[in-house]
Amino acid sequence: MTAPRTSAPALRPDPAYLKAFAQIMSRIEKALGPKRPAKPVTVCVAGGAAMHFYVGGRFTDDIDAKIMARVMLDPQDLQVAYRGEDGHARLLYFDTQYNDSYALLHENAYDDARPIAVEGVDSRRLEVRLLTPLDLAVSKLARFSEQDQDDIRALAKAGLIDADALRRRAVATLPDYVGNMERIKTSIDLACRLILAARKKSKSKY
Repeated sequence: MTAPRTSAPALRPDPAYLKAFAQIMSRIEKALGPKRPAKPVTVCVAGGAAMHFYVGGRFTDDIDAKIMARVMLDPQDLQVAYRGEDGHARLLYFDTQYNDSYALLHENAYDDARPIAVEGVDSRRLEVRLLTPLDLAVSKLARFSEQDQDDIRALAKAGLIDADALRRRAVATLPDYVGNMERIKTSIDLACRLILAARKKSKSKY
């Protein structure tokens, strides 16, 4: 079952971050070689990088993303220094060691991911996608660290996820999950409470 289609939320990346991100994606496209592939190679962005696109604010140094093809990448070529709007010098790099095996991900998460236009990247060769806010939240349930919980709160405060949808998506993913089932079910329950509290607090401001 795919996630229901809703209007795409506005993206809020820091302009300098976006420029650095685009440079890295452009270098990945270049690594595909001179010929245009029969169909675009997809790179799906998760983790803190996707969070930054959706809610802004939190910066992350690494790009967690899955490339749906075998591509020879030079890690040294996939890092870009930049200065954010806050004036701080930062380094953004593509994490070539990223592994989604231990995350809780719905089988349709990559198919449902949101395509985005990236300056300098030919989408006919490399299609850049972001996990949907819902699948991004679900992906944080396996580890469920304090940072993961903060990210889920931020998505909820921005009105990008709700508790019922999270529970349905997460529960649908459980048959394929390899890990402590009781722990992940507890994480789902706690995440739903976080979302309800965050949305209630957000609404009370208006």
